[in-house]
Amino acid sequence: MKVVTIGGAMVDSIALIDNRRIERMTMRNAESSFLLLEEGRKTEALEISQHCGGGAINTAVGMARLGFDVATVVKLGQDQRAENILRKLGEEGVSTRWVMRDACLQTGAAVMIASHERDAAIFTFRGANTLLCRDDLKADMFAADLVYISGLSNEAADCFPDVIAMAKAAGAKVATNPGIRQLTSRSDTFLAALPDIDILSINRREADALVPSLVGRFGEGGIGFDLGTDEKAPELILRGLHSGGHEMTLAHFFEALADSGVGQVVVTNGAEGAYIGDGERVIYCPVVERQIAGTAGAGDAFASTFSVLFAETGEMRLALQAAAINAGSVIAHVDTQTGLLRRGDLERELGEARMPLQTWTVVGA
Repeated sequence: MKVVTIGGAMVDSIALIDNRRIERMTMRNAESSFLLLEEGRKTEALEISQHCGGGAINTAVGMARLGFDVATVVKLGQDQRAENILRKLGEEGVSTRWVMRDACLQTGAAVMIASHERDAAIFTFRGANTLLCRDDLKADMFAADLVYISGLSNEAADCFPDVIAMAKAAGAKVATNPGIRQLTSRSDTFLAALPDIDILSINRREADALVPSLVGRFGEGGIGFDLGTDEKAPELILRGLHSGGHEMTLAHFFEALADSGVGQVVVTNGAEGAYIGDGERVIYCPVVERQIAGTAGAGDAFASTFSVLFAETGEMRLALQAAAINAGSVIAHVDTQTGLLRRGDLERELGEARMPLQTWTVVGA
């Protein structure tokens, strides 16, 4: 199966800091936490390392390791960071035919400060990622079975509807894992594209961000689940989604997106697990328990693994479990790619895994 990924390319510098050398503060009445560095002091790091990353690169490498024929569409600068990314893609067997270079900006980069629960604070320079424009897109780029669109940076997000149109014209399935900036700054464009999206993967924060727009079209609150009296359900089943003073039940959220024409919708919720739904039922997959070294890249691993395996096999449950296993492998490493599994290793872990999926039916469905 031929796959094309499009989106961001970065070089990540990761500083791993001992918990005792950096303070953490969690807000009492909010969901935000902060890592605090002492001003004017050199903070000793356990390690500082450099790795290739970015949504399009992470997903391309992950899919190539699973045995797919992968090419990537990214824009790089004329610098050493670009050379590092090109070398990495060559080592992983990812085609660089559609990689573009631009002298106007340097290749994207990020600095990650990882400590405590390893949920890193990230400083991002998007660089050449922002330069991707409609004129760069060629019909031949998207002659594939699956086109996977990761987050598009700043002005590059204007290409989103064009990429989808070209992918559909080529007969490809479309999967996307858009970033929250894209969902909030270009929500109208995103919502208009929903009927042409076959697989949509977002995290809980991104799902929250969609709520105000969906409420305007489908109403607030909504249907719930058929839960037993003493049944213990995961957080998102009970909490639902909310943003800007608007609320939707998880069931109503899935129903709204299904009515909008999306093929499959997956919502991840960090350490809790992932959900897939269609307005009639919701399937829940727990996470794979691992010693956490870094959470960066777990979302890319989950979304791309689910997308490519579901597109290949049509087996939703298998794809969901495989995605959880691959994401669990990634978080055991500080960077975004070391933990990405090869096909044989993933199939072996699938055979050994004990991952009971739970299903809830929607009341009145």
